[in-house]
Parts: sequence; C-alpha cells; structure tokens
Amino acid sequence: MKENLYQVFKELSDADTKGVAMSSPGAVDTEEGVIKGLSAIPYIHRFKIVDELEALFGLPVAIENDVNCAGLAESKFGIGQDSKNALYFIIGFGIGGAVCQNGQLYKGSSLFGGEFGYMIIENGKILSTLASPVQVADRYAKAHGLTDFSGKDLFDLAENGNEEPKAALSGLYGALATSIFNCLVSFNPDLVGIGGGISVRPDLVSELDRIQKLIHDTEANELTYELKICQFKNDTNLLGAVSNFLNTK
Repeated sequence: MKENLYQVFKELSDADTKGVAMSSPGAVDTEEGVIKGLSAIPYIHRFKIVDELEALFGLPVAIENDVNCAGLAESKFGIGQDSKNALYFIIGFGIGGAVCQNGQLYKGSSLFGGEFGYMIIENGKILSTLASPVQVADRYAKAHGLTDFSGKDLFDLAENGNEEPKAALSGLYGALATSIFNCLVSFNPDLVGIGGGISVRPDLVSELDRIQKLIHDTEANELTYELKICQFKNDTNLLGAVSNFLNTK
C-alpha cells in the first residue's frame, strides 16, 4: 500500500506541496492518528497510520472518515453554510452519516457519532440493509436469478410500472424516512442533507415527504427542519479532507 501511495504522491506533488489530506473509510481517531476499524479494509486498521505516512511523505498528514469529510465540505462550502446543526446521510452500498454542530463534527465517545447505517429499523434489520439501493437491488436480483443487476436497473423497472420493484423501493424510502425521523427527534437538526448516488433521483425529496406523516402521527408538530440534496458530488470527500487538513495542521 505504501509503495502505491508514494508513487501517486510523487506524480502529483510539486515544490509548493504543504501536506497530504486524506479521507478514509472506518472509525478515524484523528487525535491518535489511528483508524480503529469499521471499514472493509482491515489492513489500514489499528496502527499509527498518520505517523507512518508522515514519515513516508516527509510532510504533515491529516486523515478523516470519508463521510465526515463529506459533511465538513457541505457545512463549510455547500448546503450547510447557514446551518447550526446539520445531519448528512450519504447513501451507497451502506449508509454513512455525519453530524455537524456549528460547522464542527460530532463524533461521539467511541467514534460512532453519525453511524446511522447501524440503526435498527425493522425486525432487527439495520438501515444499511433496508435503505441502500445496492443492497435492495442485490436481494431482488437473487430472488429472480438475475446477474449484472444494479440499483439503477431496479429504479428503471419500477418506473416501467413493475409492481414488485415499486414495492421494494417503497420499503427503501420508508426505512430511510423512519431513520431520518428518528434522528430528527434525537438531534433536532435544522438541516438534513442527502448525498450519494440516490441523490440524483428526481423523486427523492417527494418520496421523503412521508417524514411529515411520521411527524403528524407522533404529534411532534413543532419539529422543523430543511431537507436538501447535497451540493457536491463525487469530490465532496476530497474537499472535506482539505478542509480538515487546514483546520488541524
């Protein structure tokens, strides 16, 4: 890994390089410079990765969780600039989250702050299982003996009027709405941002109107918030990584 990183560094660096800003999956302890797990890349876990990379590059290195980086980018430069308390849901294979209060990350006592994907929603199933288009599409494909079947394919079938895909996506939106409602009454944010591949869906915001029904049904009618699509797309974690570097180095 280090050899590959160093090769990329040499290709991109120049005389004015001040440091290296990185985003990473997993529970990143920025104080200790250690990634403590919660990623699918175990070889980056539980050693002084920042110290090793600083020795490799000869420059300051800052690492933060990739979804936290996305939250930092939106809070500093994007939809959250005017927000005091914002939650961000980034939806892909799983569901990651970030909690930003007054532009700063809230990470919790064990770095689990914002791990919305672990929220149990229905019959012991977690949010990432129920509301990730990738995982919902995988289950549909296995049930129907399909291969090379993606979340986009599932949305296309639903748009063509196929009832079973429509029901699967209704369940996805319902789980996501329930999780957002749970977070609304837990954190009371003024903003909820949605990012990831699903954020390009034109019907996303209208589908999540079902949050209002949950608010009405629970008589939490004084609860107010804005729901917005994240401004930045594929590079949002890189922008947040730079912001994190400038804040910490």
